[in-house]
Amino acid sequence: MASQRKTIITCAITGAIHTPSMSPHLPVTPDEIARAAIDAHEAGAAIVHLHARDPEDGRPDQTAEAFEPFLRTIKEQAACIVNITTGGAPTMSIEERIRPAATWKPELASLNMGTMNFGLFPMLGRFADDLKHEWEKTYLSNRDIVFRNTFGDIEHIVTTLGANGTRFEFECYDTSHLYNLKYFLDAGLVKAPLFIQTVFGLIGGIGAHPDDVWHMKRTADRLFGDQYRWSVLGAGRNQLNIAAMSAAMGGHVRVGLEDSLWAGPGRLAESSSEQVRAARQIIEGLGLSVATPDEAREILHLKGADGAAF
Repeated sequence: MASQRKTIITCAITGAIHTPSMSPHLPVTPDEIARAAIDAHEAGAAIVHLHARDPEDGRPDQTAEAFEPFLRTIKEQAACIVNITTGGAPTMSIEERIRPAATWKPELASLNMGTMNFGLFPMLGRFADDLKHEWEKTYLSNRDIVFRNTFGDIEHIVTTLGANGTRFEFECYDTSHLYNLKYFLDAGLVKAPLFIQTVFGLIGGIGAHPDDVWHMKRTADRLFGDQYRWSVLGAGRNQLNIAAMSAAMGGHVRVGLEDSLWAGPGRLAESSSEQVRAARQIIEGLGLSVATPDEAREILHLKGADGAAF
């Protein structure tokens, strides 16, 4: 029971939103991703949320083979929970996106809970002159991205990965996504405790105003009662203030260079572990304790690292 009062820090290491020209600190190679994940764990992250990239030009790579080198290194050197994305990049097919988690059978996988417009183009104005790769310009300038997550797609991921004992970080970008998750819970396709990651501040999803945070929390409380564990993700400059709100309200937090490149106004974070340390300072400053990986496994009812295929 004591672990229920602990705050879980998830660290998202590299993602598929930011491109390598935006920050020299964004991990791209397998060695860089592994090192960043291990450092984040040592700083206090119980969970590391992982994407892969092409080591040559940094574009998102959702092949199972791209994940293998850093998955094995992380498991050898850290006790953290490994969370493999099924989001991949919003331009990928569902079969591409599911492949790494289906292959490596992690304890945890992310799962986006609804189709949405996905607006990366606002970043182009800030970084356009600095982009080194043509794919970055094409990717960021696309105003027609629809991030597909249909009921059929979600059920395919849930049944495929659930058969391996993988549980989910349910990423909810708006209130409709919470209602979608409620459907899957009522249908018996997912089970409690649900690990709900409410996402704030991405164009196409709910905003990052404190009222938005309260609205998502109140809606989740009404729909799920004590059947869920709540976490937050604040995009960009919203990362730490939304993390502070969640911690103060008894929730968990997610930080990392996938979600924000910044450590302060106009100052790039030098690592995801720097952001983990900042989140930990907030949590402990509130008189709370950071969950260890084993405490997080207990809170989320995970199968344990030995159940993974890496």
